[in-house]
Amino acid sequence: MAQPPLVPVIVGPTGVGKTAVAAAWAALEPITIVSADARQAYRGLDIGTAKPPGALLARVPHVGLDVVEPGERYSAGRFARDAAAWLAEIRSAGRQPVVVGGTGFYVRALAEGLFHEPPLDAGRRERLRVWTARLPVTRLAHWASRLDRRFAGGGRQRAARAIEVALLTGRGLSWWQEHARATGSMRPWYIHLTLPRDVLERRIADRVDTMLGAGLVDEVRRTLGRPVAPDAPGLDGVGYREVVAMLAGRLPERELRDAIVVATRRYAKRQETWFRNQLRDEGRGTREGSIWTLDATEAPTVLTARIVDRWHAFTRPSSPVPGPV
Repeated sequence: MAQPPLVPVIVGPTGVGKTAVAAAWAALEPITIVSADARQAYRGLDIGTAKPPGALLARVPHVGLDVVEPGERYSAGRFARDAAAWLAEIRSAGRQPVVVGGTGFYVRALAEGLFHEPPLDAGRRERLRVWTARLPVTRLAHWASRLDRRFAGGGRQRAARAIEVALLTGRGLSWWQEHARATGSMRPWYIHLTLPRDVLERRIADRVDTMLGAGLVDEVRRTLGRPVAPDAPGLDGVGYREVVAMLAGRLPERELRDAIVVATRRYAKRQETWFRNQLRDEGRGTREGSIWTLDATEAPTVLTARIVDRWHAFTRPSSPVPGPV
């Protein structure tokens, strides 16, 4: 059986500069960007998810953006199935796919495959859904950790999923992921971008100021007016939930900016911890391993030139050495 194709995957915490590197890559050769960002899948949630600017979207094909409406659940499993089809279409069109995103569970589902889940009783599953919907996210995380000691966090949906699988199958989600995994749709070459903490924190603060100046609060007002529930998938992410709390009177407006900055820093720290500990380096298809960690303080064009050179070094055959004439 043929191996899945090797695909570059740009990962790292929010604000590290993944989009800028992908844009610089697109200026060098024809690529299509596959977004592996759980929040960017939601239509109409553009500012708070830092979707690529319109000029970049007009110049470079993207998939994985605006897939579902706010309020609809979009899981890592669904992403993996969708992205497998996107990758095949991109390759058949003669373009190079580049996966870009900060949602580790999405990347891992695509790279390592989904687990074969046993049938789950529909009635018990619905009763569990109703119960978990009533719990605050902190209690959900508590129960998920009790039921699955290897639960790595990831918000309300991930915690509810861990509880569901553990209670309905008798084994934790991490066990199923480890022992009942199917084949992934690609072999990843991870480009893990990092920054010194003080640099990343400054970038995050600047990004929050830009989002608020661009109309983040009005974006949330429009979404709530559609109507979408305040705690619906999409609005439960960092930035959005703080604005929802401010509009509901639970957070003073003067504290909104700092609340988003603090929450985003914590989110970035969780992302960085996940990428450090969860990515698997098995040297799949490269001479130097499948994870390359880079300091992203360099200019995106400089950084990208290094990335593309290395990518070509192990994906394009070397020129034959001419023999003696």
